[in-house]
Amino acid sequence: MPRNVTALNATQIKQAKPQDKEYNLADGKGLALRVKPNGSKLWLFNYTRPHTKKRSNISIGSYPEISLAEAREARESLRKLLVKDIDPKDHRDSEKVRAVQSAETTFESVARKWFVVHSSKVADGTLKNIKRSFKNDIFPYIGKVPIESLTAPRAIEVLNKIIERGSHEIARKVARRMNSVMTYAVNAGIIHHNPLIGIKELIPITKVKHQLTLPPEELPALMKALRYSSAKITTRCLIEFQLHTMVRPGEAAEAKWAEIDFKEAIWAIPAERMKMDRQHLVPLTPQVIELLELMKPISFHREYIFPSHIDPKRPANRQSANKALRDMGFRDRLVAHGMRALASTILNEQGFDHDVIEAALAHKDENEVRAAYNRAQYLQRRREMMEWWSRKIKGEE
Repeated sequence: MPRNVTALNATQIKQAKPQDKEYNLADGKGLALRVKPNGSKLWLFNYTRPHTKKRSNISIGSYPEISLAEAREARESLRKLLVKDIDPKDHRDSEKVRAVQSAETTFESVARKWFVVHSSKVADGTLKNIKRSFKNDIFPYIGKVPIESLTAPRAIEVLNKIIERGSHEIARKVARRMNSVMTYAVNAGIIHHNPLIGIKELIPITKVKHQLTLPPEELPALMKALRYSSAKITTRCLIEFQLHTMVRPGEAAEAKWAEIDFKEAIWAIPAERMKMDRQHLVPLTPQVIELLELMKPISFHREYIFPSHIDPKRPANRQSANKALRDMGFRDRLVAHGMRALASTILNEQGFDHDVIEAALAHKDENEVRAAYNRAQYLQRRREMMEWWSRKIKGEE
């Protein structure tokens, strides 16, 4: 039968004096205070190991850092492990290993593993863009956080920093990308669940700001003003190129010669330069090819079709077109982005298929399967539509 032990009290523990040899003061149920010759006092739990049946001690901590009440709480926790046939020492060792692994398994380290897996699913340029997004918007704030400790509120702080810049669309992309890393971690067995599911829903929906555009009947006036404009030839060609191709101002300004396939008359804009993170193919009409031929003597030896007049190694400033339009007399009437709306209005009025127009504008289709199908099926129909649009711009329709 177990030996009856009188429980310790605070006074006994405090007044326990060191002796020539270390000795134990038992509190019962395996708990004892070991007093060493140097005067230090250590709480120990003595137990029978479940599998070997050998007696063993496990340290609970030093007195007075660990009080009598705290030592007793620790004892009860260890006894509960024994009831489940769990060896307290093995459990503590495994917890230490887990803690080290947790500290090493940061969000950044897991994200970099996700990069490797994701690289087989996206173009090199897209992956480069994703990595830049993580480097600038995510890693500085949660990169060093153990991934199993990452909570939704912590991730939302990251999103709020982006939202404060007014970049709601970037915040949505970052939310999707953080979620992808967490889902990868779940599938890899690194964490048990993804606490970030649904955080994208907390990003406010921004009201659409309609860009200044012209009524359809003023298209000829725009072309006449452009023809007689004092703007540099590169800027004039850039504006007309954007008008014909129906792309966004930044996509036009940063167009590269390497993206142009003259044989197939296609401009392939890589995913990393597109708002929706997917490649966009633009059929090039004879009128656009003529514009490109006009630019060849100016920039064909450069990377960018429309180079900056300040530094030809860089693309034209995205605001160059807007400044030229203001100088041409369209202040408060038309901005470069508004030319897309002008094209959309005229093409819809002409009766072209709305889905074909949306595909030409590279607007997002929420149905990803249909979107992929449309991108493949609409290219020829888009070419026919854009050839009509180029003729319309030139006053031939």
